[in-house]
Amino acid sequence: MIAEAGLAALWFAAALAALQLVLAAAAVARGQEALVGGVRPVAILQGGFAAAAMAALIAVFLSSDMSVRVVVENSAAAKPWIYKFAGAWGNHEGSMLLWVTILGLAGGAVAILERRLDARTLIATLGAQAALALGFYAFLLFSSNPFDRVSPAPPDGLGLNPLLQDPGLAFHPPTLYVGYVGISVAFSFAVGALVTGQVGPAFAKAMRPWVLAAWIFLTIGITAGSYWAYYELGWGGWWFWDPVENASLMPWLAATALLHSVTVLATRDGLRAWTVMLAVVAFSMSMIGTFLVRSGILTSVHAFAVDPRRGAFILALLALYIGGALALFGARIGTVRAGTTFEPVSREGGLVINNLLLSVILGVVLIGTLYPLVAASFGVQLSVGPPFFNKAAGPIALALVVVMAAGPLIRWRRDDAGQLTGRLTWPIAATCFAAAALVAFGPIPVLPTIGLSLAAGLAVASILPVIRRHPLRTPLFTWGMVVAHLGIAVSLAGMASDSAFTKETLLAVTVGQPARVGPFTVRLDGIKPVIGEGWSALEARLSATRDDDLTVLRPQSRFFSTPPTSTSESAIATFWDGQLYTVLGQPDAGGRWQLRLWWKPFVTLIWLGGALVALGGALSLIGRWRRERRARMRDYWA
Repeated sequence: MIAEAGLAALWFAAALAALQLVLAAAAVARGQEALVGGVRPVAILQGGFAAAAMAALIAVFLSSDMSVRVVVENSAAAKPWIYKFAGAWGNHEGSMLLWVTILGLAGGAVAILERRLDARTLIATLGAQAALALGFYAFLLFSSNPFDRVSPAPPDGLGLNPLLQDPGLAFHPPTLYVGYVGISVAFSFAVGALVTGQVGPAFAKAMRPWVLAAWIFLTIGITAGSYWAYYELGWGGWWFWDPVENASLMPWLAATALLHSVTVLATRDGLRAWTVMLAVVAFSMSMIGTFLVRSGILTSVHAFAVDPRRGAFILALLALYIGGALALFGARIGTVRAGTTFEPVSREGGLVINNLLLSVILGVVLIGTLYPLVAASFGVQLSVGPPFFNKAAGPIALALVVVMAAGPLIRWRRDDAGQLTGRLTWPIAATCFAAAALVAFGPIPVLPTIGLSLAAGLAVASILPVIRRHPLRTPLFTWGMVVAHLGIAVSLAGMASDSAFTKETLLAVTVGQPARVGPFTVRLDGIKPVIGEGWSALEARLSATRDDDLTVLRPQSRFFSTPPTSTSESAIATFWDGQLYTVLGQPDAGGRWQLRLWWKPFVTLIWLGGALVALGGALSLIGRWRRERRARMRDYWA
């Protein structure tokens, strides 16, 4: 009965979404702002029923109810509970239910928490959120029912994809989805403001926490997903420009531009049209990512290749929502008054350049992702891989780093170019010093040299805004900006170091035979069979020595029985200056074992930087919340 209860909750949530949309449309059309008192509880109830449906799906996975089709196809009774729990969204239907659940809960949170918008704009925002949810409810109920029964029930399921049998499954998709849905809330705010014509600082202040929270979760999700793929897939890389990887990167790029624009609008009443347009673009990228992952047109370890008819349904939703939003933008943007003007040499001007460069990178990634799909529809098979993205987006990203370094040092509204150059003396000096040291160090490719040099300059520029300021008197959101920009510098240094200094060795060895990679001598000590939960493996014992220090690594070649799949489980040793990455291959006819070894200096800086970026965002969010709370308390006691 749990499945039936979940399906009933899903129907109730859909009905409430329809009611919420009708009430909101009537209130906005008739100017009945008093109806906001009726729209709020409906939005809260809708989120509650969606959460109940998701809880029911998790329950049928945990109980291994083999009468539910999605459980049969994506779980097995013998799986550890963590993979049953996370397996609830490790499939097409479950992931879409998780999406709409977070969407419903976010709408309920807006109804509970939002008090800054005028009543009519809030009603229009909740109506837009209901319209988004209603489309996804329809998709689930009519095309991807997660509670569909199978009769007769088989004795056991087919099992979860072994590549997904990792704790990362419990963490990575939910964080990404919270980010995607946060962008949907920003989209609903933009639609609501366009409907009422209230595009101004109040609208931006209401939207900014949602954009910032979405950006934080996207950053965490992308960073965690990158490391998960890095250690799980055994290919030694941290980003492959896979189309589904790009599907998560594109919303992050758009959200980054939106975050800067909404800050300018909230604090300086500028970039009104930019802010609304970027909210639409960011959600468009989120919808395109949903389409790519769930349409069945991609073959990827990340993708849920399903019935293409479902992809057509999502494509129709994409056309409806994004086409409607763009039409609304074209029809209503003329009613949006121009904001405060500013000089080209100003922080606002720097943020415009920042947004333009982010938009160009976004365009490059979008074209590189979609072009092979368009070509395939005409019978032409081609691939667009790392060489294209690195050459097309790399130089633009480095230019963006230069703008990022200068931005926080430029004054608002108007600045003097000569004075700005003086403030940039230390970052320029750090960049030049790093470049000279790298050239003297030895032959390093041009792009990594530029990347490492600019990382040094950006790191210095990042901390200058808090130099000579009392730490406790510096606003927390200023610290957030500093930490986030410093995180970008750290990640850039890790990416450039990985590209410049990585050493790789691929060889076949016998037991006892040593191999050399970077500063390490690696010896295969032996191979033994091991048994785990749902899998068996051949495990190598590798002894790695550097300067008489011994490290033991145990890479595995695993076999899963449900479903039958072979995987390579890497073994990674982390040191202060990098990682030793090892993968065990197959034996050859001569009794030798294939080994693939990498020494990757400072590669961990990539994920450390990502963590710093997310931390900076969290500090900014807390700092803004504390400032607004103090302001409300002052108004209350005044």
